[in-house]
Amino acid sequence: MTSTDHTEMWRGLGLDLAAHEHLLSVLGQAYADIYLSQEHRPEGMAYLDFVLSEIHGLRIQELLEAKRKGRRIIGTFCLYVPEEIILAVDGVSVGLCAGADIGSEAAEQILPRNTCALIKSFVGFKLNKVCPYVEACNFVIGETTCDGKKKAYELFNELKETFVMEVPQTKSPHAKALWRAEIGRLVEKIEASSGRKITVENLRRGIETVNAKRAALHRLNALRAANPAPISGRDAILINQTQFYDDPVRFTEKINALCDELDERVARHVGAVQAGAPRILIAGCPMAAPNWKLPYLIEKNGAVIVGEESCVGERGTRNLVSTKGTTRDQLLDNIADRYLRIDCACFTPNNERLDHIPEMARKYKADGVVHYAIQFCGPYTMEAFKVEKRLQRENIPLLRLETDYSMEDRAQLETRIQAFLELLRK
Repeated sequence: MTSTDHTEMWRGLGLDLAAHEHLLSVLGQAYADIYLSQEHRPEGMAYLDFVLSEIHGLRIQELLEAKRKGRRIIGTFCLYVPEEIILAVDGVSVGLCAGADIGSEAAEQILPRNTCALIKSFVGFKLNKVCPYVEACNFVIGETTCDGKKKAYELFNELKETFVMEVPQTKSPHAKALWRAEIGRLVEKIEASSGRKITVENLRRGIETVNAKRAALHRLNALRAANPAPISGRDAILINQTQFYDDPVRFTEKINALCDELDERVARHVGAVQAGAPRILIAGCPMAAPNWKLPYLIEKNGAVIVGEESCVGERGTRNLVSTKGTTRDQLLDNIADRYLRIDCACFTPNNERLDHIPEMARKYKADGVVHYAIQFCGPYTMEAFKVEKRLQRENIPLLRLETDYSMEDRAQLETRIQAFLELLRK
């Protein structure tokens, strides 16, 4: 994908060069087929194309340069890790590779075969030595959002230092106290690793930086309510995926510039697809890059995705952190409050999510909802039944799909998607 030779850098990180080269070749072709083949793309997407072309190249080079200057590079798998705290010590938060069917055979040597694709992916990327992000970071922060992850982190810690935060499973007063204590434990870890103290000033700067990034994504989301939608769902999902890898200040600037362009497209009624195309809201599991199979199949068949309820979507960006407060503890309280409002399926009960999905469907004028679950993901596959009942009451059509990262079920998925879209067109 990259046009520059980074072989020596990848060798220095200990990557398997042959396997990594094959990965980049496959992903480059997939990106060309899924993204570059689109017509009527906004010009601002050229920046995202460049980021993806250099996601294992110049971005890794930037991280290694930051590391040489003494900054901490911290890998994450989940949006429950507060980026604000990492930024407060001038650290860099980066998402790790977990969205492709890579290294499954190696991962199944230490994981059960019926483990979800996301867990097998991040373990497989490490075992196969093809993720430069995990090799470049100082340590990884995990979280207990499901039983599979928390046990996998025990094994992953033997491969890369992994600090695990305990995410409570309810939102009771006791659970909130536990989560606030975990935020405090994370602060201690970040300070000890970086050798820097988190102060009111640098924590507030971290909060403002992440708030600005989320506000840019809010702006993007609001523009997608237009008919015709000014940007494809594929491109919007790509933007949401890229936020976990790119520099937050640069990313915010580029997305706001893209939104300026989209404002003009909306005013001129220029869309990524024609007005009247079926409008789809995707709900459910996160879609880590480069998990593009389902969005491609939906839009290839004439629909447009107008919103994502998932972690790589509005669930992860919905709320900002309050900057009110004059002490460090008050700002940390604000961070804890904001992150506990995330409506992940790990919580029970999870009524906020049941409210958010129909609310989003109405806001983005969606004709139907596709609920996506990674195969063997217990929380989301089980919660899908409650989502279905709620949407039935709201008269919102729903298609429930379970899949993994392989291409083996592509034809079957496409048949079901085509039938659902035909239903929506009637």
